[in-house]
Amino acid sequence: MMSLRPSFSKFGFYGVLVACFAGAMFAADRPNIILIMADDIGQEALSGYGSADYATPHLDALARSGVRFTQFHSQPLCTPTRVQIMTGQYNVRNYTKFAELRTTERTFGNDLRDAGYYTAIAGKWQLGRDRTLIDHFGFDEYCLWWLEEKSWRYGEVGDLIVNGEIRPGQPGEYGPEVVNDFVLDFIERKAPDDAPFFVYYPMILPHSPFVPTPLSAGEPDPREQDPAYFKDMVEYLDLMVGRVVQQLEASGERENTLIVFLGDNGTHSAITSRMTDGRVVQGGKSYTTNGGTHVPFIVSWPESAVAGLVSPDLVDCSDVLPTLHAAAGYEPAPDRVFDGFDLLPVLRGEISSPRKWSYCWYGQGKDGELEARDLDVTVFARTARYKLYRDGRFYDLSRDVDEALPLALEALDAAAVAVHGTLAKVIAEFDKVEASR
Repeated sequence: MMSLRPSFSKFGFYGVLVACFAGAMFAADRPNIILIMADDIGQEALSGYGSADYATPHLDALARSGVRFTQFHSQPLCTPTRVQIMTGQYNVRNYTKFAELRTTERTFGNDLRDAGYYTAIAGKWQLGRDRTLIDHFGFDEYCLWWLEEKSWRYGEVGDLIVNGEIRPGQPGEYGPEVVNDFVLDFIERKAPDDAPFFVYYPMILPHSPFVPTPLSAGEPDPREQDPAYFKDMVEYLDLMVGRVVQQLEASGERENTLIVFLGDNGTHSAITSRMTDGRVVQGGKSYTTNGGTHVPFIVSWPESAVAGLVSPDLVDCSDVLPTLHAAAGYEPAPDRVFDGFDLLPVLRGEISSPRKWSYCWYGQGKDGELEARDLDVTVFARTARYKLYRDGRFYDLSRDVDEALPLALEALDAAAVAVHGTLAKVIAEFDKVEASR
């Protein structure tokens, strides 16, 4: 039976890496960890990735202080990505339906709290309408939107739930700033403690509706919707990330804090962005093309990661949890299943990513629980260049990024035939996992 993990013969599998780095590097001085996930933003929306339309100086500076990955891929929609990143597993194993995380799952909150971290989550929840879930999934403190009711997220945001209590909206406030203030306060309070802290910050920007921010010009109606405001929302998101970095610096915690920034899926399809190389990129949220999955991924840890490294390695959301485990010195139970890799050696510039392929099992499941072989499920496996769907479509993304013309198998050269064969085997092995659900 083919292994469901890409080969990594030189350095061994994930468990070996955890044992090695946890024992040798992190027992004495584990880093604080801040994981920031923006809501609906592709790579084309950051100036550090070549955008000509948006200025993101704080995120660009974060990338210069660490590693910027150019081939990172999420799921095409928010809930599937949230389940994957929190559990380290592809959706074929544990995704059930939109806005749900099964209570049988274990998250990075559980793991890092067990490792001695004080944990917090702030921002967008959308994984079950029950306040007891937050502690159940490993978080000590929280400030969350869409935990019980899906209220207005911008302007005078209502129904934020903060550590068990509903926080009524206040006149003149801006929802993303309220959440950001909670994160800053948490860092300030926990920085003097001996125990490290973990903050999961799933932002509520720059998801539609596209509305003014506090820095938008003039005095527009705060509920006026116009895609032109997407630029302001991206730049306000960047400002919020900058405030987190500044708070870490003020608290003396920046050098030994691992910051991870990514998008949960591609940009909304109403948004078209210009790039400095002349390309025009259409947002592709909810689609399985690169427009829906190709998102920013920046990792900065001044004490350990190489500054200014740009990695073309293929990586995906399942790699985040193993990387956090290794940084925290956490060794999971031997029977836990993960689909990702520890990226710490990549961050140090020691090796390229061990990932040779990435897999996607994508279903929204809004109308009830997904069944095996549900017709709404889309499946593909890919390398950095090639992509094979379960239905047989095969694309060379280096020449056809929008997947307009499937390749004819009989016209492939030997190298492409070999890649096709590998990806077909990956899909076949995960089909067995799907059938066993």
